[in-house]
Amino acid sequence: MGYELRIERPAPLSFAELANVLGRAGFEFRGSQEEGEVLARYGDAVHAIAVWNGALTGAPGSDWQVAQLARVSGLLGARLVGEDGESYAIRDGVVEQHSGSAAYEFGKLDEILAAGPAAWTA
Repeated sequence: MGYELRIERPAPLSFAELANVLGRAGFEFRGSQEEGEVLARYGDAVHAIAVWNGALTGAPGSDWQVAQLARVSGLLGARLVGEDGESYAIRDGVVEQHSGSAAYEFGKLDEILAAGPAAWTA
């Protein structure tokens, strides 16, 4: 598994709330109330962006997956946090990473989503 991002918020997330938010926003879910995957569609295919097991976590391999996770966290009123304590968010249509006082822009949300889930390369 790669670098893990987790969706955090002060109040516990129930499966019913997760399913409601995902359905309204066009995401899909495969699995059960106990565990499953959050899926986002690109073209004719669906791509796993997070794992549900009472909490949401993801191991993105592309800017598209980071952007999708940031969208889900925003819709849930949560924060998207990395293993090193950095956070990810969408501000003014731009996907950003914040670590301390530093900020890094991934790019415009609509452009990242249009580019699709092409994997990062070394």
